[in-house]
Amino acid sequence: MTVAASADRVPARRLDSAGRAHVDARAILALALPLIANSAAQLLLNLTDVWFIGRISTDALAAVGAVQWLSLVVLVILAGVGIAVQTVVAQAQGAGRQARASQAVWTAMWALLMAAPLFVAAGLSMRALLSPFGLPAQLVALAAAFWLPRVTGSIFGAAVWALLGFFNGIGRPRVTLLVTAFMALANALFNELFIFHLRLGIAGSGLATAAAQVCGLALALGVFLQRGYRRRYRTHLTWRPQLRHIGAQFRLGLPMGLLYAGDLIGFSIFQIMQVRLGSVQGAATQVVMILTAVSYLPGVGIALAGTTLVGQSVGAGDRPWALVLGNRVISMAALYMGGMGLLLALAGPWLLPLFVGAADPQSAAVVTLGMRLLWIAALYQFFDGLNLSSGFCLRGAGDVTVPAMLTIALSWLVFVPLAHMFTFAPGQGWFEVLPQLGWGATGGWFAVVVYALLVGAALFLRWRSRSWQRLTI
Repeated sequence: MTVAASADRVPARRLDSAGRAHVDARAILALALPLIANSAAQLLLNLTDVWFIGRISTDALAAVGAVQWLSLVVLVILAGVGIAVQTVVAQAQGAGRQARASQAVWTAMWALLMAAPLFVAAGLSMRALLSPFGLPAQLVALAAAFWLPRVTGSIFGAAVWALLGFFNGIGRPRVTLLVTAFMALANALFNELFIFHLRLGIAGSGLATAAAQVCGLALALGVFLQRGYRRRYRTHLTWRPQLRHIGAQFRLGLPMGLLYAGDLIGFSIFQIMQVRLGSVQGAATQVVMILTAVSYLPGVGIALAGTTLVGQSVGAGDRPWALVLGNRVISMAALYMGGMGLLLALAGPWLLPLFVGAADPQSAAVVTLGMRLLWIAALYQFFDGLNLSSGFCLRGAGDVTVPAMLTIALSWLVFVPLAHMFTFAPGQGWFEVLPQLGWGATGGWFAVVVYALLVGAALFLRWRSRSWQRLTI
């Protein structure tokens, strides 16, 4: 397909009186703002979980902190086919292949159905996963109670991801916002019901998330099968499984899942390190992680716009324009996240007390440590924005294997050893062969800063190398 033949499908481009192309910032914002609002709804969902769990106890908050990232690792590895939907849909939309766009959703659904036993097996594996880390028995018990319903039920969340990837890929992020806001509301209601009224404790929070995801899946599927989408995208006719498409989407989605898993595994181990130091360090780290989502999740919204815009431009045959759009999205995400990191640190004294129980004797220590950690977290937000947006733009172009290898190498070979060295004093850690500086949670967060700088720079340089312009999916 030539650029001239597909010029009407190239996104966010306007021509001046001389016929020169310029970025239409309004078109980018029209796509990005609903995605940012969607991320805000996702943030509300996460904050709701932390608020309810914080009302149980500091130990409960620390236990969830130990497994929060691990639950996401399981999801992104098993749901890689669903993550790939947005890329396939965006490129199909740019190429004018509407039926192929809806087929990508059904392909993901069939793949997730085949993976259902793996979700169940992962849900039953919590104690085995945590056994090497030497955590206190009461924290392991709490983590396992939360983990089983949360991880087993995440197959519904993966299906929601696939459907929302379709709406994001065709440039309809308002549907994504509607579904996510609905899930956030349902999650709050289910948390109140399961934790306190049915007295299920921490397991009730995991059940609440799973129940909210089922509700979100029903709503998203209902919209997907509406008359307008059936007419234009043949959403009711492309459901038949085709092994060829499942295999191709799996080959694209697996590196995507591994890219995010490589990052999340590093953060999972980092957070377990903080929990190993004690409930105060684990709880403070969990609260700071959730608060930094105020910049992270909207940053994801901006970066998702990059996936769609780059993918549609590539599908329309205009790869140089994809580079222009990607550069603009990357700068927007990095500047937003850097600025928000600073504002969060300034607001820490007012925000942190909201997430601990006033009657808990350890709450004051959690708040004091959390305020210090927020300032360190502010340092890495800019580089994390560079990491996110560069990675998502590369994802829109289908360039996922090299970014995955870079992220895994930096996470496992640099970040994890550095966090271990900075966090633990001699005799506290798992590996005596490494130097142990004993800087506690503060040191661990400085390791996060170093990692964000390195991975952000690596993915940005990969984007600027233009190697992705030679790829096809």
